Amino acid sequence: MTGMLAIIRKEWKIYFVTPAAYVVLALFALITGFFFYSMLAIFAMQSLGGGFGQGMLDVNTNLVQPLFFDVGITLLFLLPMLTMRLYAEEARTGTLELLKTSPLRRMEIVLGKFFSAFGILVLLLLIAAAYLAIVAHYSHPDLRQIAVSFLGVALMGGAFIALGLLISSFTRTQVAAGVATFSLFLLLWVADWVTAYNSGAVAHVFSYLSITSHLQNFSQGIIEVQDLVYYLSLIVAGLFLTARRIELTE
Repeated sequence: MTGMLAIIRKEWKIYFVTPAAYVVLALFALITGFFFYSMLAIFAMQSLGGGFGQGMLDVNTNLVQPLFFDVGITLLFLLPMLTMRLYAEEARTGTLELLKTSPLRRMEIVLGKFFSAFGILVLLLLIAAAYLAIVAHYSHPDLRQIAVSFLGVALMGGAFIALGLLISSFTRTQVAAGVATFSLFLLLWVADWVTAYNSGAVAHVFSYLSITSHLQNFSQGIIEVQDLVYYLSLIVAGLFLTARRIELTE
């Protein structure tokens, strides 16, 4: 535990000494702020019958749920910026060899790097929570749905981070790690598109692998065991394979 905390402190110092964390936080606030403002304006016009629709609408279905989907899209683009350097930069600068010869266990190092990036994810979700606090102040959204949606996005982000950490361990170049990580995230995001033209066993497999199909239940306030297993499996597999990858390179 002490070793893991030491890695977390080290990574957070790097995040906030370099522009990385500030850029990610600023971009997330800007992009999600634009999404929130746009959806809020459209929701207001729909509720008032201003040319987009008639009658009062459900704030959970028409505002809260789409916002979490947009938060997921934003994380799809930004999280590779956090994970691409976690091992790639260590390998490039040679500090990875120092970590390997340290008394820290490999899983302590992996978990330290994972939770350092996950801590930044928590800060990002706090920004999203500020937008939803505005909604809660002026309306009465389903707070349970919001809480479950945050859980789903946090699990999705954790899965992204674990997979990004694994990819970063295979390269010495941050750019290569970032591109490969984003490509994998994008494939997982659109995997269920296969169901539009295929209804066989292959379609079921791709539907299960899709990040969005599992996030949808959470955004509706529904917790399904299969969704929890999916995200936790990606996290555990990503961390385990990263530790094994580092051991095999020793």
